Amino acid sequence: MDIIVCIKRVPQTAEAEVTIDSSGKDIEKDRLSFDINESDSYALEEAVILKEKFGGTITVISVGYQDTEDTLRIALAKGADNAIRVKAEDFEHIDGYKTSQILKSVIEKESYDLIFAGCIATDDAYSQVGVTLAELLNIPHASLVINIDTSENRADVNRELEEGLMGHLDISLPALFTIQTGINEPRYASLIAIRRAAKKEIKVIGQEEINKDNLLLNTEIEELFIPPKTKEVEILTGSPAESASKLAEIFKEKGLI
Repeated sequence: MDIIVCIKRVPQTAEAEVTIDSSGKDIEKDRLSFDINESDSYALEEAVILKEKFGGTITVISVGYQDTEDTLRIALAKGADNAIRVKAEDFEHIDGYKTSQILKSVIEKESYDLIFAGCIATDDAYSQVGVTLAELLNIPHASLVINIDTSENRADVNRELEEGLMGHLDISLPALFTIQTGINEPRYASLIAIRRAAKKEIKVIGQEEINKDNLLLNTEIEELFIPPKTKEVEILTGSPAESASKLAEIFKEKGLI
């Protein structure tokens, strides 16, 4: 079974102070650390599990700058066989749709039974690359997948729906699935595997190898800003009676009672 996994190198911002850069269209990244996008890590692990079960190859693909190759090598160390980087520096204003178009131009030349992608990227939260890519490739897809059971040419998948509901789909292959976090437990790359991956070749594709007819539309960020603070939390201290009295005064001030 040949599997393609689309991954992205993203800044780790959960515990970092985020500031807007001078352009007003991006964030300051000099002091941020980077890693593989969280749900992409689960997508890669799911591909490795299927490879261990059925055999075949895993190819990881990323649209990124040269430092993205570090992320691709970690993917190689975790079980991928081949890696492709599409040079982001060759393109301007890459949004989710344009990323899908670029990936389509690369993937349509590859052999695959399954394509995996993370369900959402933690940096831009577009959550559209995987499903858009499937539409461009004209193959079936399922999003927010939390369980996969595959046979030779079909896959039974369970996916999350709104309000705690679950969905079950029987899908013919080839197909694309966007993977939800928690579907498995991603493994760590061993030191030996990392050293081996450092010696592997990463295929680099530039703009001249992309079908420019596919790059028809894209959006451009006009402004990036941190939402203004509109509400504050006030913690009431003291005994229950004192807190209740303060809360009643606040309700009166706000015109609620």
